[in-house]
Amino acid sequence: MYGRSFKLLLLTSAMAVVLPSWNAAVAQEAQSSGGSPAIELDTVSVQSDRQTGTGPVNGYVATQTTTGMKTDVPITEIPQSVSVIGRDEIDDRKALKVDEALRYTAGVHSSPYGGPDPDTDWFYIRGFNATQTGIFLDSLSLYSYGFGGFQVDPFMLERIEVLKGPASVLYGGSSPGGLVNLVSKRPREERFGYAEVGINNFGNAYFAFDINEVYGAADPLARNPNDPGLVTKAPAAATDPVWMYRITGRIAGGDTYTDYSNDLRGVIMPQVTYRPSQQTEVTVYAQIAALDQVNVGGGFLPYYGTVANAPFGKISRDAYFGEPDLDNSRYTQLMVGYELKHEFENDWIFNSSARYGYLNKREIGPYPYGYYDPTTGYGGNPLPLTSNNLLNRIGFEGHSEVNSFATDNHFRREFTTGAVAHDFIVGVDYTLYHLDNVQASGGATPISATDPVYGVPQGATAVYMDQTLTQQQLGGYLQDQLRFGDGWIVTLNGRYDYVNTESESPATLAFSPNYETNDSALTGRAGLGYEFANGVTPYVAVSSFFNPVVGVDVTNTGFKPEEGYQYEAGIKYQPTFVDALITASVFQITRQNVTVPDVDNIFFDTQLGEVRSTGFELEAKANVTKNFRLIGTFTVLDMEITNDTNAAIIGNEPMLVPDVMASAWADYKFDQGPLTGVSVGGGVRYIGSSWIDDENTLQVPSVTLFDAAIRYERDSWGVALNLNNIFDEVYVSGCQGLSSCGYGDSRTLTLSAHYKW
Repeated sequence: MYGRSFKLLLLTSAMAVVLPSWNAAVAQEAQSSGGSPAIELDTVSVQSDRQTGTGPVNGYVATQTTTGMKTDVPITEIPQSVSVIGRDEIDDRKALKVDEALRYTAGVHSSPYGGPDPDTDWFYIRGFNATQTGIFLDSLSLYSYGFGGFQVDPFMLERIEVLKGPASVLYGGSSPGGLVNLVSKRPREERFGYAEVGINNFGNAYFAFDINEVYGAADPLARNPNDPGLVTKAPAAATDPVWMYRITGRIAGGDTYTDYSNDLRGVIMPQVTYRPSQQTEVTVYAQIAALDQVNVGGGFLPYYGTVANAPFGKISRDAYFGEPDLDNSRYTQLMVGYELKHEFENDWIFNSSARYGYLNKREIGPYPYGYYDPTTGYGGNPLPLTSNNLLNRIGFEGHSEVNSFATDNHFRREFTTGAVAHDFIVGVDYTLYHLDNVQASGGATPISATDPVYGVPQGATAVYMDQTLTQQQLGGYLQDQLRFGDGWIVTLNGRYDYVNTESESPATLAFSPNYETNDSALTGRAGLGYEFANGVTPYVAVSSFFNPVVGVDVTNTGFKPEEGYQYEAGIKYQPTFVDALITASVFQITRQNVTVPDVDNIFFDTQLGEVRSTGFELEAKANVTKNFRLIGTFTVLDMEITNDTNAAIIGNEPMLVPDVMASAWADYKFDQGPLTGVSVGGGVRYIGSSWIDDENTLQVPSVTLFDAAIRYERDSWGVALNLNNIFDEVYVSGCQGLSSCGYGDSRTLTLSAHYKW
């Protein structure tokens, strides 16, 4: 949405200087042959190297973003660390889920609970869980609670952006560690098509397509498939209306890496953009998605038998501990919305966007929970107590129905006051999240960890939660970016939010309280940076945040929002001699009002907790040449529980969070010799050790994983082979206690082929 008119201007004028000499030669030949006067040819244009904050990324290096300022600005001007994963990165590594695409991003720990969860993308940013309050789609919240969360297929995305650190000044209530903004593909003023098929070593196959058309401008010719940036078309006149259409879809299904598990999913996203003039543009879109699966195993397993040996050794990573004839999870989701941009004659620019979302999700099946104790009939034991190594199981059944609405409207104007240049924004946003949530549990038969047998009738479940949750948030915000003194940049933000949360349920259910809270919050950000001529930009910033919390204490009083603040300092370097962006940052985030167990009332929580995250991040991305690309990241975290009702854990580290993470990826394409058209890529990921509990009793060890890719492209065709976890390392991603550990991904080989036109 942002900067689209400027992009059009670049698209239609960038090659105005390419053909003059050829035009002159043709004219001279025509005149010398005595023919009629030369016909002036239409201009041919190409996409400029100048990026926009929502458009395609040039290779691996993004230079613009809208996530950090709600307007299209260079990444180097934002007083926070920002990472951007562009379409090339997603495709080169063949990421099929958002959390997979984040694996090579500094400060992000993806899939912390184990291997792929087909219906949820899990990730931590700067040590804090951002799964429910840290996902945004096109700068509008995708808030979730419980099982009521939306999911977006990365094939629908142009880029994935990570804003690290508090973002409440721009987006309201959100995770203290930062947020992930998913930027959708949008219609473009060019004609192209793309189709891809693929299958992995488990037999899970997919078909995807992406088709774009444009009408109303001078007739666009097909994009050159050997140079996707080349668009051979004449520019439209400034007054010509333009219609652009795009439809993108993917369907996938088959087996997964654990026994008996399988899935079938599909998504389609039609959209249309209408530009009646150079000053106005509106896009209307819809996204429909569905999933039907037998749940993936590999999670909710005991520490002894996964991380450490049980008396029988290790539980097989491929083993399945559900019930194939009962286990099922499915959802359908719909999102419809619009984006509008209008430039007024007085230099004000108005941006408006809104989206409605609907989700219906059901899940049924038993889950393992520790080893079975035959004397009590219950589980949760850390070691097996039976000769056949029985795991305890808990039956579960849930239904979540979500209706959500989000809108953001802001005005922007650039102006000067004396020697100071201002980029000013004022806006208001609103979100509504309405969840009908029913959950039931009950007894389930135990199952052997070493020789599972299925088909035994399961016990009945009983409803323990029947909740209608409604949360509304209204916020108003101001932002001013000031530039002065040949390089100084000051960024000032202020925001006020009002949040209403209401929970309704039958009075007979203890886990579904009735309550209502009304909260408000003031948040701010102040940043200072200086741009040197050599591309170095040091910066410092302080910001505050708040994050609404659902739940009540023992007195049935609703929880207050979490709140806190961050200090950050860093250096961004965009060299003048190579296409690269390097960001180094140090930070400290203090998170207050954390819910912790009430020691006097074991079934309730209280808000006495405080956690501090101190860390260092380094991320470098470079298009060394047009054929050679590099990524390198390094993260160090020092997490500390600074207050808790359990005095024994004060000073400890929170569970699940690795203390060190690092990654590197290199990709090279041959363009001459016998290997012309071949590309090879390889990467390494290091995930440090983490604790299994806040008492810091046992650890999950570190792991090093290797990935690779080889591709071949010729004319409009291409094939690729991607390998994740090349050496099939058996490892545990993380644990939440002794009875809930999750295996990481096994080796996955994906063979794909595509065609462009």
